[in-house]
Amino acid sequence: MPQSLRIGILAGEPSGDILGSELIRSLRQLYPDNLQVEGIGGPKMIAAGCRSLFPIERLSVMGITGVITRLPELLKIRKKIIQHFIANPPDVFIGIDYSDFNLTVEETLKKAGIKTVHYVSPKVWAWRRGRLKKIVRAVDLMLTLFPFEADFYQQNSTLPVTCIGHPLADLIPLEMDQQKARTQLGLPLHETIVALLPGSRSNEIHYLGELFLRTAVWCSARMPQLKFVVPLINAQRRTQFEAILQKLAPQISIQLIDGHSQEVMAAADAILLASGTATLEAMLIKRPMAVAYRMSSLNYSIAKLLVKKTLIALPNLLAKKELVPEFIQERATIENLGNVLLGYLQNPDSVTALKTEFLQIHQDLRRNASDAAARAIVGIVSK
Repeated sequence: MPQSLRIGILAGEPSGDILGSELIRSLRQLYPDNLQVEGIGGPKMIAAGCRSLFPIERLSVMGITGVITRLPELLKIRKKIIQHFIANPPDVFIGIDYSDFNLTVEETLKKAGIKTVHYVSPKVWAWRRGRLKKIVRAVDLMLTLFPFEADFYQQNSTLPVTCIGHPLADLIPLEMDQQKARTQLGLPLHETIVALLPGSRSNEIHYLGELFLRTAVWCSARMPQLKFVVPLINAQRRTQFEAILQKLAPQISIQLIDGHSQEVMAAADAILLASGTATLEAMLIKRPMAVAYRMSSLNYSIAKLLVKKTLIALPNLLAKKELVPEFIQERATIENLGNVLLGYLQNPDSVTALKTEFLQIHQDLRRNASDAAARAIVGIVSK
């Protein structure tokens, strides 16, 4: 192992800032007095000891229009980052997620003789597989969060890859106390609770909010004792959801909660949620779920051409089968979603079997991700 380590690192989003801060802490355990870190990071990475050359907020853009509007600035920052690290070569450069930006940085630095690591695989296994050639050119080591991602690289390239597991699997306990979660949230201890998570983005609330509320009304008509709880990420999404709620379902028992999505899921008996990272959290919390997603007809037509996977929910991708029901676009109907939720609530034996499979996957993903990433990075520097 080298006596000291100087790393370049770049995160472009809050999720990457979290991963980066934990990685820096793990690297500092290996190099308590001889670790230097610089690049671009947010407040958590800076607190962990990263010298940020640009504010991470300058990289945080949303959607195609956001990228187009800010493109000149993004290209300028990328050019300056490349110039800085070529002039001051680190032992290794680590790009955390943010793949369209980071892969170009990594490819240029690798050509200049700097070792490169990409942390969090792009979804090349699902869509835009042509990116694989660029990834191989740009990256000396790929760190994946999921075993099926590592399998993809091993089957389709010669790129060195290490699955480090998912940090959420380390952070979320193998068993979460439902009663404790209900007490913390001020929810009734003995009622049957269904959590609704229609997403964190405006367009997700737009396409799923009404569907989820109509499903709640449908379920409530068949099980009047049900209580529904909805965690909302911020005031804007709460206002957006409240407008739909007042219009469609003023008569049923629905409680809105600011944030605390993991606690809400832990408090629930069943969950209806949008496809995304929340499905991984629900699985790690061991709650039965129905997964739905809708988008505009145009975006769906494009997605069908690009996406190569038949399953989209993370629990299903990890299990390599439809472990939880998923309903996309026209299949996302009130009756389909409602029947799944009532099925869970009326068949506890099936839920017990599902939780057993969730636990097995959780244990497989629990690999001390940040420490595993740090060891893998030191290993490639030592070569």
